[in-house]
Amino acid sequence: MRASLGTVRKRAGQHQVLFDLESSLVDPDVRRSPERLNTLLHPDFIELGSSGLVYDRRMIVEMMSQEVSGDVIMRDFETRSISEDTVLVTYRSIGQSGDEARRSSLWAKGADGWRIHFHQGTRIPNRWGGVS
Repeated sequence: MRASLGTVRKRAGQHQVLFDLESSLVDPDVRRSPERLNTLLHPDFIELGSSGLVYDRRMIVEMMSQEVSGDVIMRDFETRSISEDTVLVTYRSIGQSGDEARRSSLWAKGADGWRIHFHQGTRIPNRWGGVS
């Protein structure tokens, strides 16, 4: 079954909105703003960090507001609809030091717009078998 043109346009628009939202989470100005982060992160937000540690929203907001972050490049950005208002986002991140990770986020659209409920980062080993 083929998607209608309206469905294709809706998905393309949704893809761009989620790319913009996910990109904002690596923006140093957004990361330093607890107010902005609290509008993006769902109250029950959980992150499984690339370190293996688990963080809740309070911990992430506190950590981000104190960190000195550099530029992050996002590659291979994809969205997959889980339901009408829930989307899985996946991409590869590359930090200033060259460290790479595969990342996934679960976003849901509610009355207050899109909010991230879950995020996981998994380090990508370098070509010699170690973690970059």
